[in-house]
Amino acid sequence: MSEKTLTEEYVNKFSEKTPKSREIWLKLWKLTPYGVHSNWRIFEPHPLMLQKAKGSRVWDVDGNEYIDYTMAFGALVVGHANPILLEKVKQKMDEGTIYGYETELSLKLSEVVTRRYGFNMVRFSNTGSEGTLLALRLARAATGRPKVLKFEGHYHGSHEMIMVGVKPDLKHAGHPKKPRSVPTGFPYHVVPKEIAENVVVAPWNDAEAVEEIMKVHGNDIAAIIMEPVAMNMGVVPAKKDFMVFLRKIANEYNSLLIFDEVKTSGMWYRGAQEYYGVKPDIMVAAKALGGGFPFAAVLARKELLELVGPRKVPHGGTFNANPLSVYAAHVTLTELLTESNLAYTHKLSEELAKGYRDIIEDNGFEALVVQVANKGTIYFSKEEINTWRDFVLKVKWGPWYVWTLGMVIRGIIPQAMAYDEQWTVSIMHTKEDIQKTLEVADIVASEMKGRATEAIAIEESI
Repeated sequence: MSEKTLTEEYVNKFSEKTPKSREIWLKLWKLTPYGVHSNWRIFEPHPLMLQKAKGSRVWDVDGNEYIDYTMAFGALVVGHANPILLEKVKQKMDEGTIYGYETELSLKLSEVVTRRYGFNMVRFSNTGSEGTLLALRLARAATGRPKVLKFEGHYHGSHEMIMVGVKPDLKHAGHPKKPRSVPTGFPYHVVPKEIAENVVVAPWNDAEAVEEIMKVHGNDIAAIIMEPVAMNMGVVPAKKDFMVFLRKIANEYNSLLIFDEVKTSGMWYRGAQEYYGVKPDIMVAAKALGGGFPFAAVLARKELLELVGPRKVPHGGTFNANPLSVYAAHVTLTELLTESNLAYTHKLSEELAKGYRDIIEDNGFEALVVQVANKGTIYFSKEEINTWRDFVLKVKWGPWYVWTLGMVIRGIIPQAMAYDEQWTVSIMHTKEDIQKTLEVADIVASEMKGRATEAIAIEESI
């Protein structure tokens, strides 16, 4: 009888540790597809079912405790159940949860957000998807143009206009320098052909390719939209000269530059523009700004956002600027995600990355650690990852899966539990958390060394 692979061994240990999670998941499967209410929560052999969270820790329904680096996919840079935020929001709940009217809180938060990010107008909504939807409407209204240029592998929400070229199968994706506009859900006709044709897809970090694509489509491009740090293929920052180039070429063609900062707005105090020294025309901020409450903001100069209104650019929503989310965002931005607190998360993230690199070197793995601000990931690849195609072709998924399982069964959730995600270090993580994480990582690495790990196929979350 052949020896079990480490993959099989870890899968068995995971299942033995989390039987109640599996039981609940199997029941939920009968009521909702894949047993989850978001595709990003799918995980083999079954997802964790959580029960409570506090600080840097979460507990599942089986009572297992974990140091968590998922942090709600980056929404909780303030940490789980941050006591300062929760105490204030509990008091505010006594005044009601939603009115369907504006409040003075809307004014106070608008002043804070516009001052912090350097714009003179803002519009609030609830999710990143809603934010990018409004940003693209504004761009088309302002320019009178139908098309948008986006980058292969970047995700900007679940509305049809931008669900193109997100995680394309390379069999359909065309030439790497001139990617095809592959609709998400292909071939299920999720995105109408007429919409997909108005989305031009370009390779990330490739100025030469973008320039050639703009020569063909530039006069019809309303906006260039991107994640300044691509975080739906791990962590792939824009090269700084590439970001400068995008600002320049957007200006040349009178197209708008949109920063989708749904994730990066929780990385630097003033967002990605602080890191890159490049200012977009429109910024979409979300996730971390709400401190765990649903919140998004679209920021732009006055003449752009004044296009919103009756019989102009439509934008509404019953839950927009609801008092709980607005109050939570105000506390988060003024008291919690301060410059010093964000610098603290950067320092811990750097320590985590350095520790991982040392462990990888000591064990002779083919792996790279990429870390920016409070985010990071481990690529099991010997080559640098700069594009979606690099990500698909150069990363080994078997070792990644085993690494993740090995960490989880020892009480560490090392990143959001999906192959294309990353870690988030919050203001409530500690040096002791980092030390414990690295101690566990060293154990897992030593077990992986010389043991077989099965190759796995990846199933796209969208």
